[in-house]
Amino acid sequence: MTDNNDVILRCAGLGKRFVEGGRELVVLDQLDLEVRRGQSLAIVGASGAGKTTLLQLLGGLDTPTCGTVQLGEHDVGALGESARGRLRNRMLGFVYQFHHLLPEFSALENVAMPLRSRNGDTQDASARAAAMLRDVGLGERLDHKPAKLSGGERQRAAVARAMVTEPALILADEPTGNLDGATGQRVFSRLLELNSAAGTALVVVTHDHRIARQMDAVLRLTGGRLEAMDSATL
Repeated sequence: MTDNNDVILRCAGLGKRFVEGGRELVVLDQLDLEVRRGQSLAIVGASGAGKTTLLQLLGGLDTPTCGTVQLGEHDVGALGESARGRLRNRMLGFVYQFHHLLPEFSALENVAMPLRSRNGDTQDASARAAAMLRDVGLGERLDHKPAKLSGGERQRAAVARAMVTEPALILADEPTGNLDGATGQRVFSRLLELNSAAGTALVVVTHDHRIARQMDAVLRLTGGRLEAMDSATL
């Protein structure tokens, strides 16, 4: 039986539908999901299955057609946009296939931004950002802008930015998709190490079965539904 205090994210009856050309397209169909503190979960599925849509709903970046998403003790759908933004900043970290670092700012400044937007303490934000960048092996790259970093370094900086607020949950959408196999594995291994050390839950959408096999659990999204998979079959 799951301890409710251990559940970081819960969705119930979650659905998403679109209307295209007068026809209704069901992308997600009455999904139920729980993510526990410290758990790592992979979501796999065919291109166009709705994996990114699901991640956006879980992160409060999109609105479901039906159902609820609960983050901690908060019903995300019951919050206004500004309250959802504050909740995301406090509880969530995001990693995308493309790093989304701002090109005019250094690695340190990019990683410090979520903290600065939270409390405005520039000195504390910079100190914590520098420590996190050292944790991902970028201690010698603090003042480098994204153009001066390699692809793997940029993605490690993106991981540092996601982790710097010490979130309860990280949502990652194809975090190694733009990297070669060896570099992608190095980045992902660091993400798993930080996940384990901080007790942060991790939900990763990936097409890479090598990545999925390293997670605690694997779910396949197909026909708008989630089904549990044995990672050994991947």
